[in-house]
Amino acid sequence: AGLFVWCLRNTGVRQLPCQFVHLYHVANDKLITFQYFNFLKRMYVTRCNKDLSQRAKPKSHSIVSPFHELQQLDQEKKVVNKISPVSPVHQLWSETSSRNELREMKSAAETEDSVIPVGTQSKEDRQWKEMKLRLDDLPGILARLSKIKLTALVISTASAGFAMAPVPFDLTCFLLASFGTGLASCAANTINQFFEVPFDSNMNRTKNRPLVRGQISPLLAVCFAASCGVPGIALLTLGVNPLTGALGAFNIALYTCCYTPLKRMSIVNTWVGAVVGAIPPIMGWTAATGSLDAGAFLLGGILYSWQFPHFNALSWGLREDYSRGGYCMMSVTHPGLCRRVALRHCLALIGLSTVAPVLDITTWTFPIISLPINLYISYLGFRFYRDADRSSSRKLFFCSLWHLPLLLLVMFTCKKSVLKKEDKGDLPGGSHETAMEIRLP
Repeated sequence: AGLFVWCLRNTGVRQLPCQFVHLYHVANDKLITFQYFNFLKRMYVTRCNKDLSQRAKPKSHSIVSPFHELQQLDQEKKVVNKISPVSPVHQLWSETSSRNELREMKSAAETEDSVIPVGTQSKEDRQWKEMKLRLDDLPGILARLSKIKLTALVISTASAGFAMAPVPFDLTCFLLASFGTGLASCAANTINQFFEVPFDSNMNRTKNRPLVRGQISPLLAVCFAASCGVPGIALLTLGVNPLTGALGAFNIALYTCCYTPLKRMSIVNTWVGAVVGAIPPIMGWTAATGSLDAGAFLLGGILYSWQFPHFNALSWGLREDYSRGGYCMMSVTHPGLCRRVALRHCLALIGLSTVAPVLDITTWTFPIISLPINLYISYLGFRFYRDADRSSSRKLFFCSLWHLPLLLLVMFTCKKSVLKKEDKGDLPGGSHETAMEIRLP
Protein backbone atom coordinates (compact mmCIF):
# COMPACT_ATOMS: atom_id res chain seq x y z
CA ALA A 1 0.00 0.00 0.00
CA GLY A 2 2.86 2.38 0.84
CA LEU A 3 4.53 1.65 -2.49
CA PHE A 4 1.24 2.30 -4.30
CA VAL A 5 0.75 5.72 -2.61
CA TRP A 6 4.40 6.60 -3.24
CA CYS A 7 3.99 5.93 -6.95
CA LEU A 8 0.91 8.10 -7.09
CA ARG A 9 2.69 10.92 -5.27
CA ASN A 10 5.64 10.79 -7.68
CA THR A 11 3.42 11.01 -10.74
CA GLY A 12 1.57 13.97 -9.33
CA VAL A 13 -1.90 12.45 -9.69
CA ARG A 14 -4.37 13.70 -7.11
CA GLN A 15 -7.77 12.64 -8.43
CA LEU A 16 -8.58 9.16 -9.82
CA PRO A 17 -11.85 7.62 -11.07
CA CYS A 18 -12.32 4.95 -8.43
CA GLN A 19 -15.27 3.27 -10.11
CA PHE A 20 -12.92 1.53 -12.54
CA VAL A 21 -9.36 2.17 -11.31
CA HIS A 22 -7.58 -0.61 -9.45
CA LEU A 23 -4.12 -0.92 -11.02
CA TYR A 24 -2.14 1.51 -13.12
CA HIS A 25 1.29 2.15 -14.53
CA VAL A 26 2.96 5.06 -16.26
CA ALA A 27 3.54 4.29 -19.95
CA ASN A 28 5.52 7.49 -20.51
CA ASP A 29 5.71 10.89 -18.90
CA LYS A 30 2.18 11.88 -19.97
CA LEU A 31 0.20 8.61 -20.38
CA ILE A 32 -1.23 6.49 -17.57
CA THR A 33 -2.81 3.05 -18.11
CA PHE A 34 -5.54 1.90 -15.71
CA GLN A 35 -6.31 -1.80 -15.46
CA TYR A 36 -9.43 -3.53 -14.10
CA PHE A 37 -9.08 -6.32 -11.58
CA ASN A 38 -10.61 -8.87 -13.95
CA PHE A 39 -7.82 -8.15 -16.53
CA LEU A 40 -10.40 -7.98 -19.33
CA LYS A 41 -10.61 -4.21 -19.69
CA ARG A 42 -7.97 -1.54 -19.95
CA MET A 43 -8.34 2.24 -19.76
CA TYR A 44 -5.88 4.65 -21.38
CA VAL A 45 -5.85 8.04 -19.64
CA THR A 46 -3.70 11.11 -20.28
CA ARG A 47 -2.66 13.59 -17.63
CA CYS A 48 -2.92 17.30 -18.41
CA ASN A 49 -2.64 20.02 -15.75
CA LYS A 50 -3.33 17.53 -12.96
CA ASP A 51 -6.55 16.44 -14.69
CA LEU A 52 -7.16 13.03 -16.23
CA SER A 53 -8.65 12.72 -19.69
CA GLN A 54 -9.70 9.48 -21.42
CA ARG A 55 -8.98 8.78 -25.09
CA ALA A 56 -11.84 7.74 -27.33
CA LYS A 57 -9.73 4.93 -28.84
CA PRO A 58 -6.36 3.71 -27.53
CA LYS A 59 -3.49 3.74 -29.99
CA SER A 60 -2.21 0.33 -31.08
CA HIS A 61 1.40 1.45 -31.57
CA SER A 62 3.80 2.80 -29.02
CA ILE A 63 3.00 6.41 -28.11
CA VAL A 64 5.75 8.97 -28.34
CA SER A 65 5.24 12.00 -26.09
CA PRO A 66 2.54 14.03 -27.92
CA PHE A 67 2.89 17.22 -25.85
CA HIS A 68 6.12 18.74 -27.12
CA GLU A 69 4.42 21.83 -28.48
CA LEU A 70 1.39 23.83 -27.48
CA GLN A 71 -0.26 23.32 -30.87
CA GLN A 72 -0.11 19.55 -30.47
CA LEU A 73 -1.59 19.90 -26.99
CA ASP A 74 -4.54 21.88 -28.32
CA GLN A 75 -5.16 19.26 -31.00
CA GLU A 76 -5.09 16.52 -28.42
CA LYS A 77 -7.63 18.35 -26.27
CA LYS A 78 -10.03 18.41 -29.18
CA VAL A 79 -9.87 14.62 -29.45
CA VAL A 80 -10.29 13.54 -25.82
CA ASN A 81 -13.25 13.89 -23.52
CA LYS A 82 -12.74 15.40 -20.11
CA ILE A 83 -14.00 13.47 -17.10
CA SER A 84 -14.83 15.01 -13.78
CA PRO A 85 -12.70 14.10 -10.76
CA VAL A 86 -14.19 11.80 -8.15
CA SER A 87 -13.12 10.23 -4.91
CA PRO A 88 -9.50 10.59 -3.75
CA VAL A 89 -6.95 7.81 -3.76
CA HIS A 90 -7.41 6.78 -0.18
CA GLN A 91 -10.98 5.62 -0.95
CA LEU A 92 -9.85 2.95 -3.45
CA TRP A 93 -10.49 0.16 -0.97
CA SER A 94 -13.64 1.66 0.44
CA GLU A 95 -17.05 0.12 0.54
CA THR A 96 -17.95 1.76 -2.77
CA SER A 97 -15.23 -0.11 -4.64
CA SER A 98 -16.26 -3.36 -2.97
CA ARG A 99 -19.82 -2.85 -4.11
CA ASN A 100 -18.62 -2.11 -7.61
CA GLU A 101 -16.61 -5.32 -7.60
CA LEU A 102 -19.70 -7.27 -6.60
CA ARG A 103 -21.66 -5.61 -9.36
CA GLU A 104 -19.00 -6.56 -11.89
CA MET A 105 -19.01 -10.17 -10.69
CA LYS A 106 -22.81 -10.31 -10.94
CA SER A 107 -22.77 -8.81 -14.41
CA ALA A 108 -20.13 -11.32 -15.51
CA ALA A 109 -22.21 -14.17 -14.12
CA GLU A 110 -25.28 -12.87 -15.94
CA THR A 111 -23.24 -12.69 -19.14
CA GLU A 112 -22.15 -16.32 -18.75
CA ASP A 113 -25.75 -17.37 -18.13
CA SER A 114 -26.87 -15.54 -21.23
CA VAL A 115 -24.39 -17.54 -23.34
CA ILE A 116 -25.93 -20.91 -22.43
CA PRO A 117 -29.12 -20.55 -24.48
CA VAL A 118 -27.03 -19.56 -27.52
CA GLY A 119 -24.99 -22.76 -27.28
CA THR A 120 -28.15 -24.78 -26.78
CA GLN A 121 -29.69 -23.16 -29.82
CA SER A 122 -26.64 -23.90 -31.95
CA LYS A 123 -26.78 -27.56 -30.89
CA GLU A 124 -30.44 -27.72 -31.87
CA ASP A 125 -29.58 -26.19 -35.21
CA ARG A 126 -27.05 -28.96 -35.80
CA GLN A 127 -29.64 -31.67 -35.18
CA TRP A 128 -31.21 -33.51 -38.11
CA LYS A 129 -34.22 -31.74 -39.54
CA GLU A 130 -36.18 -32.67 -42.62
CA MET A 131 -36.06 -29.95 -45.27
CA LYS A 132 -38.97 -28.96 -47.44
CA LEU A 133 -38.90 -31.01 -50.63
CA ARG A 134 -39.47 -29.24 -53.92
CA LEU A 135 -40.44 -31.11 -57.06
CA ASP A 136 -37.73 -29.36 -59.06
CA ASP A 137 -35.05 -30.84 -56.79
CA LEU A 138 -36.52 -34.34 -56.69
CA PRO A 139 -34.77 -35.79 -59.79
CA GLY A 140 -31.35 -34.69 -58.58
CA ILE A 141 -32.02 -35.98 -55.07
CA LEU A 142 -33.14 -39.37 -56.36
CA ALA A 143 -30.10 -39.53 -58.64
CA ARG A 144 -27.76 -38.98 -55.69
CA LEU A 145 -29.79 -41.37 -53.56
CA SER A 146 -29.35 -44.14 -56.12
CA LYS A 147 -25.64 -43.28 -56.71
CA ILE A 148 -26.22 -42.70 -60.38
CA LYS A 149 -22.53 -42.96 -61.34
CA LEU A 150 -22.13 -46.31 -59.61
CA THR A 151 -25.39 -47.48 -61.19
CA ALA A 152 -24.07 -46.49 -64.62
CA LEU A 153 -20.93 -48.58 -63.97
CA VAL A 154 -23.08 -51.57 -62.98
CA ILE A 155 -25.16 -51.25 -66.15
CA SER A 156 -22.05 -50.99 -68.31
CA THR A 157 -20.48 -54.13 -66.82
CA ALA A 158 -23.75 -56.03 -67.25
CA SER A 159 -23.88 -54.84 -70.86
CA ALA A 160 -20.32 -56.08 -71.36
CA GLY A 161 -21.32 -59.51 -70.08
CA PHE A 162 -24.28 -59.56 -72.47
CA ALA A 163 -22.11 -58.51 -75.41
CA MET A 164 -19.44 -61.13 -74.68
CA ALA A 165 -21.93 -64.00 -74.63
CA PRO A 166 -21.44 -66.40 -77.58
CA VAL A 167 -24.97 -65.91 -78.94
CA PRO A 168 -26.52 -63.58 -81.53
CA PHE A 169 -27.29 -60.13 -80.18
CA ASP A 170 -30.92 -59.56 -79.15
CA LEU A 171 -31.67 -55.84 -78.74
CA THR A 172 -34.96 -56.27 -76.85
CA CYS A 173 -33.46 -58.66 -74.32
CA PHE A 174 -30.43 -56.39 -73.97
CA LEU A 175 -32.58 -53.34 -73.14
CA LEU A 176 -34.73 -55.26 -70.66
CA ALA A 177 -31.67 -56.71 -68.93
CA SER A 178 -29.92 -53.33 -68.73
CA PHE A 179 -33.01 -51.53 -67.41
CA GLY A 180 -33.79 -54.21 -64.85
CA THR A 181 -30.18 -54.31 -63.64
CA GLY A 182 -30.18 -50.52 -63.28
CA LEU A 183 -33.38 -50.57 -61.21
CA ALA A 184 -31.94 -53.27 -58.94
CA SER A 185 -28.78 -51.21 -58.47
CA CYS A 186 -30.79 -48.09 -57.58
CA ALA A 187 -32.74 -50.05 -54.96
CA ALA A 188 -29.60 -51.53 -53.38
CA ASN A 189 -27.81 -48.18 -53.22
CA THR A 190 -30.83 -46.44 -51.69
CA ILE A 191 -31.22 -49.06 -48.96
CA ASN A 192 -27.49 -48.82 -48.26
CA GLN A 193 -27.74 -45.06 -47.70
CA PHE A 194 -30.84 -45.54 -45.53
CA PHE A 195 -28.93 -47.81 -43.15
CA GLU A 196 -25.78 -45.68 -43.03
CA VAL A 197 -27.23 -42.24 -42.26
CA PRO A 198 -25.75 -42.00 -38.70
CA PHE A 199 -22.31 -43.00 -39.96
CA ASP A 200 -22.33 -41.00 -43.19
CA SER A 201 -22.91 -37.82 -41.19
CA ASN A 202 -19.44 -38.20 -39.63
CA MET A 203 -17.59 -38.44 -42.96
CA ASN A 204 -16.65 -35.54 -45.19
CA ARG A 205 -17.14 -37.74 -48.25
CA THR A 206 -20.76 -38.64 -47.44
CA LYS A 207 -22.03 -35.85 -45.18
CA ASN A 208 -23.88 -34.15 -48.06
CA ARG A 209 -25.96 -37.15 -49.06
CA PRO A 210 -29.71 -36.47 -49.32
CA LEU A 211 -30.76 -38.49 -46.27
CA VAL A 212 -27.98 -37.03 -44.12
CA ARG A 213 -28.95 -33.44 -44.99
CA GLY A 214 -32.66 -34.15 -44.63
CA GLN A 215 -33.47 -33.35 -48.24
CA ILE A 216 -35.71 -36.40 -48.41
CA SER A 217 -37.53 -38.31 -45.68
CA PRO A 218 -36.48 -41.87 -44.81
CA LEU A 219 -39.99 -43.09 -45.62
CA LEU A 220 -39.84 -41.62 -49.10
CA ALA A 221 -36.38 -43.13 -49.60
CA VAL A 222 -37.64 -46.59 -48.64
CA CYS A 223 -40.62 -46.18 -50.97
CA PHE A 224 -38.28 -45.21 -53.79
CA ALA A 225 -36.11 -48.28 -53.12
CA ALA A 226 -39.17 -50.54 -53.20
CA SER A 227 -40.47 -48.90 -56.38
CA CYS A 228 -37.12 -49.64 -58.04
CA GLY A 229 -36.34 -53.07 -56.60
CA VAL A 230 -39.67 -54.82 -57.11
CA PRO A 231 -40.19 -53.81 -60.77
CA GLY A 232 -36.50 -54.39 -61.50
CA ILE A 233 -36.50 -57.97 -60.24
CA ALA A 234 -39.86 -58.64 -61.88
CA LEU A 235 -38.55 -57.32 -65.18
CA LEU A 236 -35.44 -59.50 -64.99
CA THR A 237 -37.44 -62.57 -64.01
CA LEU A 238 -40.37 -62.27 -66.40
CA GLY A 239 -38.85 -60.26 -69.24
CA VAL A 240 -35.42 -61.91 -69.39
CA ASN A 241 -35.20 -65.24 -67.54
CA PRO A 242 -35.63 -66.50 -63.94
CA LEU A 243 -31.89 -67.11 -63.48
CA THR A 244 -31.03 -63.46 -64.11
CA GLY A 245 -33.85 -62.33 -61.81
CA ALA A 246 -32.60 -64.63 -59.04
CA LEU A 247 -29.07 -63.25 -59.41
CA GLY A 248 -30.42 -59.69 -59.18
CA ALA A 249 -32.41 -60.44 -56.02
CA PHE A 250 -29.42 -62.23 -54.49
CA ASN A 251 -27.17 -59.27 -55.24
CA ILE A 252 -29.56 -56.80 -53.57
CA ALA A 253 -29.74 -58.99 -50.45
CA LEU A 254 -25.97 -59.50 -50.40
CA TYR A 255 -25.28 -55.76 -50.70
CA THR A 256 -27.84 -54.53 -48.17
CA CYS A 257 -28.00 -57.34 -45.60
CA CYS A 258 -24.41 -58.61 -45.63
CA TYR A 259 -21.99 -56.05 -47.04
CA THR A 260 -23.54 -52.97 -45.38
CA PRO A 261 -23.39 -54.23 -41.75
CA LEU A 262 -20.02 -55.93 -42.32
CA LYS A 263 -18.45 -52.55 -43.10
CA ARG A 264 -18.50 -51.77 -39.36
CA MET A 265 -17.58 -55.26 -38.18
CA SER A 266 -14.78 -56.82 -40.22
CA ILE A 267 -12.45 -56.22 -43.15
CA VAL A 268 -14.15 -59.19 -44.83
CA ASN A 269 -16.60 -56.61 -46.16
CA THR A 270 -14.13 -55.76 -48.94
CA TRP A 271 -14.22 -59.31 -50.32
CA VAL A 272 -18.01 -59.46 -50.00
CA GLY A 273 -18.31 -56.12 -51.80
CA ALA A 274 -16.09 -57.46 -54.58
CA VAL A 275 -18.51 -60.37 -55.05
CA VAL A 276 -21.36 -57.86 -55.31
CA GLY A 277 -19.49 -56.01 -58.05
CA ALA A 278 -18.67 -59.23 -59.91
CA ILE A 279 -22.30 -60.38 -60.27
CA PRO A 280 -23.56 -57.77 -62.84
CA PRO A 281 -21.42 -59.10 -65.75
CA ILE A 282 -22.57 -62.60 -64.85
CA MET A 283 -26.16 -61.33 -65.00
CA GLY A 284 -25.49 -59.93 -68.46
CA TRP A 285 -24.11 -63.28 -69.61
CA THR A 286 -27.08 -65.23 -68.20
CA ALA A 287 -29.49 -62.74 -69.73
CA ALA A 288 -28.10 -63.58 -73.16
CA THR A 289 -27.51 -67.31 -72.77
CA GLY A 290 -29.84 -68.37 -69.95
CA SER A 291 -27.09 -70.44 -68.33
CA LEU A 292 -23.98 -70.12 -66.19
CA ASP A 293 -20.94 -70.96 -68.30
CA ALA A 294 -17.21 -70.66 -67.76
CA GLY A 295 -17.16 -67.39 -69.66
CA ALA A 296 -19.57 -65.83 -67.17
CA PHE A 297 -17.28 -66.70 -64.26
CA LEU A 298 -14.28 -65.37 -66.17
CA LEU A 299 -15.96 -61.98 -66.63
CA GLY A 300 -16.98 -62.02 -62.99
CA GLY A 301 -13.41 -62.85 -62.01
CA ILE A 302 -12.05 -59.90 -63.98
CA LEU A 303 -14.47 -57.54 -62.24
CA TYR A 304 -13.71 -59.18 -58.90
CA SER A 305 -9.95 -58.65 -59.20
CA TRP A 306 -10.27 -55.15 -60.65
CA GLN A 307 -12.18 -53.90 -57.61
CA PHE A 308 -9.32 -54.48 -55.16
CA PRO A 309 -6.79 -52.04 -56.65
CA HIS A 310 -9.65 -49.65 -57.38
CA PHE A 311 -11.21 -49.63 -53.91
CA ASN A 312 -8.06 -50.15 -51.85
CA ALA A 313 -6.41 -47.18 -53.54
CA LEU A 314 -9.54 -45.10 -52.96
CA SER A 315 -9.87 -46.07 -49.30
CA TRP A 316 -6.18 -45.31 -48.67
CA GLY A 317 -6.79 -41.62 -49.21
CA LEU A 318 -9.95 -41.74 -47.08
CA ARG A 319 -8.54 -43.52 -44.03
CA GLU A 320 -9.30 -40.65 -41.65
CA ASP A 321 -12.81 -40.36 -43.05
CA TYR A 322 -13.53 -44.08 -42.68
CA SER A 323 -12.12 -44.02 -39.16
CA ARG A 324 -14.44 -41.18 -38.16
CA GLY A 325 -17.39 -43.00 -39.68
CA GLY A 326 -16.63 -46.17 -37.73
CA TYR A 327 -16.01 -48.36 -40.79
CA CYS A 328 -13.64 -51.31 -40.56
CA MET A 329 -11.55 -51.05 -43.71
CA MET A 330 -8.24 -52.67 -44.59
CA SER A 331 -6.65 -49.28 -45.14
CA VAL A 332 -7.50 -48.33 -41.53
CA THR A 333 -6.90 -51.53 -39.57
CA HIS A 334 -4.51 -53.49 -41.85
CA PRO A 335 -2.65 -51.02 -44.11
CA GLY A 336 0.02 -53.54 -45.11
CA LEU A 337 -2.58 -56.12 -46.14
CA CYS A 338 -4.43 -53.43 -48.07
CA ARG A 339 -1.42 -52.77 -50.29
CA ARG A 340 -0.53 -56.45 -50.73
CA VAL A 341 -4.06 -57.40 -51.79
CA ALA A 342 -4.14 -54.57 -54.32
CA LEU A 343 -0.87 -55.74 -55.88
CA ARG A 344 -1.94 -59.39 -55.99
CA HIS A 345 -5.12 -58.65 -57.89
CA CYS A 346 -3.32 -56.34 -60.29
CA LEU A 347 -1.16 -59.31 -61.23
CA ALA A 348 -4.23 -61.57 -61.31
CA LEU A 349 -5.66 -59.46 -64.13
CA ILE A 350 -2.78 -60.61 -66.36
CA GLY A 351 -3.56 -64.26 -65.67
CA LEU A 352 -7.31 -63.84 -66.19
CA SER A 353 -6.72 -62.13 -69.52
CA THR A 354 -4.63 -65.11 -70.60
CA VAL A 355 -7.41 -67.57 -69.69
CA ALA A 356 -9.95 -65.90 -72.01
CA PRO A 357 -8.67 -67.50 -75.27
CA VAL A 358 -8.25 -70.83 -73.50
CA LEU A 359 -11.99 -70.83 -72.75
CA ASP A 360 -12.67 -69.95 -76.39
CA ILE A 361 -14.13 -66.56 -75.51
CA THR A 362 -11.58 -64.38 -77.30
CA THR A 363 -8.76 -64.84 -79.74
CA TRP A 364 -5.13 -64.99 -78.66
CA THR A 365 -4.67 -61.38 -79.64
CA PHE A 366 -6.56 -60.31 -76.51
CA PRO A 367 -3.89 -61.27 -73.93
CA ILE A 368 -1.22 -59.77 -76.17
CA ILE A 369 -3.00 -56.43 -76.67
CA SER A 370 -4.14 -56.21 -73.04
CA LEU A 371 -0.69 -57.00 -71.66
CA PRO A 372 0.62 -53.38 -71.70
CA ILE A 373 -2.34 -51.95 -69.78
CA ASN A 374 -2.28 -54.85 -67.33
CA LEU A 375 1.45 -54.38 -66.80
CA TYR A 376 0.97 -50.67 -66.24
CA ILE A 377 -1.68 -51.11 -63.55
CA SER A 378 0.54 -53.80 -61.98
CA TYR A 379 3.43 -51.35 -61.95
CA LEU A 380 1.28 -48.75 -60.20
CA GLY A 381 0.11 -51.44 -57.78
CA PHE A 382 3.75 -52.23 -56.97
CA ARG A 383 4.49 -48.54 -56.38
CA PHE A 384 1.50 -48.35 -54.07
CA TYR A 385 2.77 -51.41 -52.21
CA ARG A 386 6.30 -49.99 -51.96
CA ASP A 387 5.67 -46.30 -51.23
CA ALA A 388 2.44 -46.51 -49.21
CA ASP A 389 1.60 -42.84 -49.72
CA ARG A 390 -1.29 -40.80 -51.06
CA SER A 391 0.45 -40.00 -54.31
CA SER A 392 0.88 -43.63 -55.35
CA SER A 393 -2.64 -44.55 -54.23
CA ARG A 394 -4.09 -41.66 -56.21
CA LYS A 395 -2.27 -42.72 -59.37
CA LEU A 396 -3.46 -46.30 -58.97
CA PHE A 397 -7.04 -45.17 -58.42
CA PHE A 398 -7.18 -42.94 -61.50
CA CYS A 399 -5.54 -45.67 -63.58
CA SER A 400 -8.27 -48.10 -62.54
CA LEU A 401 -10.92 -45.69 -63.83
CA TRP A 402 -9.77 -46.03 -67.44
CA HIS A 403 -8.26 -49.51 -67.17
CA LEU A 404 -11.56 -51.39 -66.85
CA PRO A 405 -13.45 -49.83 -69.80
CA LEU A 406 -10.37 -50.13 -72.00
CA LEU A 407 -9.86 -53.77 -71.03
CA LEU A 408 -13.51 -54.62 -71.73
CA LEU A 409 -13.35 -52.79 -75.06
CA VAL A 410 -10.26 -54.73 -76.13
CA MET A 411 -11.93 -57.93 -74.99
CA PHE A 412 -15.00 -57.18 -77.09
CA THR A 413 -12.96 -56.40 -80.19
CA CYS A 414 -11.06 -59.68 -79.79
CA LYS A 415 -14.23 -61.72 -79.23
CA LYS A 416 -14.51 -64.89 -81.29
CA SER A 417 -17.12 -64.81 -84.01
CA VAL A 418 -20.38 -66.59 -83.28
CA LEU A 419 -20.59 -67.86 -86.87
CA LYS A 420 -17.24 -69.59 -86.62
CA LYS A 421 -18.28 -71.33 -83.40
CA GLU A 422 -21.51 -72.59 -84.91
CA ASP A 423 -19.75 -73.76 -88.08
CA LYS A 424 -17.13 -75.56 -86.05
CA GLY A 425 -19.36 -77.09 -83.37
CA ASP A 426 -22.87 -77.56 -84.71
CA LEU A 427 -22.17 -78.42 -88.34
CA PRO A 428 -18.90 -80.28 -88.69
CA GLY A 429 -17.98 -80.79 -92.30
CA GLY A 430 -20.90 -78.71 -93.58
CA SER A 431 -20.62 -75.74 -95.89
CA HIS A 432 -21.03 -72.14 -94.87
CA GLU A 433 -24.07 -71.70 -97.13
CA THR A 434 -25.85 -74.63 -95.46
CA ALA A 435 -25.24 -73.14 -92.03
CA MET A 436 -26.66 -69.81 -93.13
CA GLU A 437 -29.77 -71.52 -94.49
CA ILE A 438 -30.35 -73.29 -91.17
CA ARG A 439 -29.97 -70.10 -89.13
CA LEU A 440 -32.40 -68.16 -91.27
CA PRO A 441 -36.08 -68.66 -90.41
